[in-house]
Amino acid sequence: MPIHNADIARIFEEIADLLDLKGENRFRIRAYRNAARTLAQLSRPVSDMVEEGENLADLPDIGDDLAEKITVILDTGTLPLLEDLEDEINPAMADLMDIPGLGPKRVRMLHETLGVSTLDDLKAEAEAGKIRTVEGFGEKIEQNILDGIVEAGEAKRWLRSRAEPVVTSLVDYLSGHDDVERVEVAGSYRRRRETVGDLDILAMSNDGGAVVEHFVAYEDVVDVASKGDTQSTVRLRSGLQVDLRVVPHESYGAALVYFTGSKAHNVALRKRAVERTLKVNEYGVFDTNNEQKRIAGETEESVYETLDLPYIVPELREDRGEIIAAEKGTLPRLITGEALRGNLHTHTTDSDGRHRHSLREMAEAARDRGMEYLAITDHSPAVAVAQGLSEDDLRRQMDAIDALNDELDDLHLLKSIEVDIMKDGTLDLPDDVLDDLDFCVCAVHTSLNLSEEKQTARILRAMDNPNFTILAHPTGRRINERGPMALNLDRIMEAAVERGCYLEVNAQPERLDIDDVLCRRAKDIGLMVAISADAHSRDDLDLLTYGVDQARRGWLEPDDVLNTKTWPELARLFAS
Repeated sequence: MPIHNADIARIFEEIADLLDLKGENRFRIRAYRNAARTLAQLSRPVSDMVEEGENLADLPDIGDDLAEKITVILDTGTLPLLEDLEDEINPAMADLMDIPGLGPKRVRMLHETLGVSTLDDLKAEAEAGKIRTVEGFGEKIEQNILDGIVEAGEAKRWLRSRAEPVVTSLVDYLSGHDDVERVEVAGSYRRRRETVGDLDILAMSNDGGAVVEHFVAYEDVVDVASKGDTQSTVRLRSGLQVDLRVVPHESYGAALVYFTGSKAHNVALRKRAVERTLKVNEYGVFDTNNEQKRIAGETEESVYETLDLPYIVPELREDRGEIIAAEKGTLPRLITGEALRGNLHTHTTDSDGRHRHSLREMAEAARDRGMEYLAITDHSPAVAVAQGLSEDDLRRQMDAIDALNDELDDLHLLKSIEVDIMKDGTLDLPDDVLDDLDFCVCAVHTSLNLSEEKQTARILRAMDNPNFTILAHPTGRRINERGPMALNLDRIMEAAVERGCYLEVNAQPERLDIDDVLCRRAKDIGLMVAISADAHSRDDLDLLTYGVDQARRGWLEPDDVLNTKTWPELARLFAS
């Protein structure tokens, strides 16, 4: 079976979870988590890199030891260390850490005091009111655990970035069949949602049986749930469920519209069709007076045209006003990656020990990607684990940026910092050093559990500082790991407009913060955003594409995005 980057990342994450439950050294745990992150976001399969003789130890956060372990996984599909840990610790205990408020220390305590090892154990003890009796828990935490168990029972969705390499391999495999003319992934994946559940794949072919047989023979398939003449459902080794539908040429566009969704968008289209005495389904558009007569369906454009609409891109198909806008000719001219001139959130080896690329290396990576500018935003001192920059360190970095700018003629480095917003709303560095920067990216990394009133007031006080420019990852969420902070985002966004501040769309796939709904809200009130990679390595600069996808789902156009501007234009905006 093929071993995908996501498979190796999952093994490393499982090891990190089990080491965490053992109370092992936090640096060792972080090494596995960072390696998993690197692998999950790597654009090339590590199996290809090994075959081509490349040294995996050169990858960020890998090194010789983990490179050797990756090779073992590629050869055997597993790792002895993981098997040893699973013999020592019930792997089901790691699932408990998915419950909000249950970190490794609390899981260990529940295991030691109540014998909790599984979600079923946890639910039974919580329903019996026993968790509140454990030191450090209480009634409120017990209720939060019960609420979290309900959420955990729902099917867990994949980060789209994690699903992509698995999807790419499967699509390449299907496309290689002689009877397949075209393959497209539909559903939420095609709408570029931040997470995906089951995958819907459409293949264009006139020989459904042959394509289905080819599909179920894919070496990554571990279970065939159903198999027919034109469709099949399988489960891949990764855990993803995939539904394949084989569609003839004349219906392919209609099927793409239907299976791309969303459900609400499709309902609105069907209602519009009825008003025109038409019927629209996955097979085409038909005259209701003669249902044997297919009017359209070969292309998506033909389906929309028959309904008196221009083509609506998949990202907008959520029934959030896109059909009315299409009818009025007011669909947005959506942002594209080509419109971005630079990145406004970048880290280097000057802070955070897991970073592997220097100021010069990050500059060269930005220049290689055709960027016009790159903002250097290492951490401030409050993020102790990241070894943030002191005032003296920051001034030394500013001098280094000036010196490097003297050498560069096709890239401009901007002097900035990701400065922490302290609990009282002050910024983590004095104004006399912040005054000398081009702008400041400001962020909350601590005291995430404040009440909505206190957390909102904290950020509003920070915005009163004239050096506050961009609020980074505004809600603090990590998808599938941690929910957003309690915040009144409407107040914060309105205050940003009043104060001449901005919000970030953080393009890290596990953040994508702010989300698409908040992007749309920002647009509606005239608040510009920065699409930022929050780059921790050279390859992270490529993550901007996920931020662009999020912005497109939020109806953002180039003029809504800060880093579509030239640096002189940005400088004027920041100065105002």
